[in-house]
Amino acid sequence: MASNIGMMDSAYFVGRNEILTWINNCLQLNLSRIEEAASGAVQCQMIDMTYPGAVPMHKVNFDAKTEYDMIQNYKVLQEVFNKLKIEKHIEVNRLVKSRPLDNLEFLQWLKRYCDSVNGGIMNENYNPVERRCKGGKGGPTMKGCQKVAKSLQTNNMHSPGSGDPVELRSKPGKNGATGGANSSGEIQALSKEITDLKMSVDVLEKERDFYFAKLRDIEIFCQMPELEDLPMAAAIKMILYAADAKESALAEAQEYIYQSKRTDAEDENEE
Repeated sequence: MASNIGMMDSAYFVGRNEILTWINNCLQLNLSRIEEAASGAVQCQMIDMTYPGAVPMHKVNFDAKTEYDMIQNYKVLQEVFNKLKIEKHIEVNRLVKSRPLDNLEFLQWLKRYCDSVNGGIMNENYNPVERRCKGGKGGPTMKGCQKVAKSLQTNNMHSPGSGDPVELRSKPGKNGATGGANSSGEIQALSKEITDLKMSVDVLEKERDFYFAKLRDIEIFCQMPELEDLPMAAAIKMILYAADAKESALAEAQEYIYQSKRTDAEDENEE
């Protein structure tokens, strides 16, 4: 099972567009940004589709906007992981910040895991809209469950810690001119902030790709016939292929080198 997936697994090279297409097709949503799934509701339903009925959907809040509400969704997800013996620690504090890269990495893992269970084939008997209607507090009602996608998309347009949308338009003054000027200024400021964030994401993605390429070169180098049987190469691959766990594989690799040296020394003494 793919609950433990090393950082060099092909899962982490799946692009955001493919992830969004996967989510939208499976759950009949219309998400356009990775961070729209930061509330944890999408992840809960993906597991519910993979293991029908395993997730208590009445506890999942599809309208979660505050970090507190999002954390409750991830608590539900972690409890289901524990129940299904899925060895995956969820970095809740990072995910609820709605940072695209953190959420993309978790969704990449989730896709890899779900595909390993169902072979990448959608469950045609699963009705995602109907299951969302069973959402808990703050979730969609029977009348409004078709609007979940729109609700998820607009979550980031709400003020932090509040369920009320941010009012972008200022109230007009006596002649209406002041309101228009303030509104235009706010829109420009928000547009600049969005542009800056996109540039930051691009820089981070380039940096991530750069280091992934370096790791891939190291992996290929360690697989050379002349090196792959050496203890040092084995220790490096031990670190590269380490499962996603809380503890670093460095100590294990160091112990492996130490044991190899001690074995070599004992062999020399016997000779």
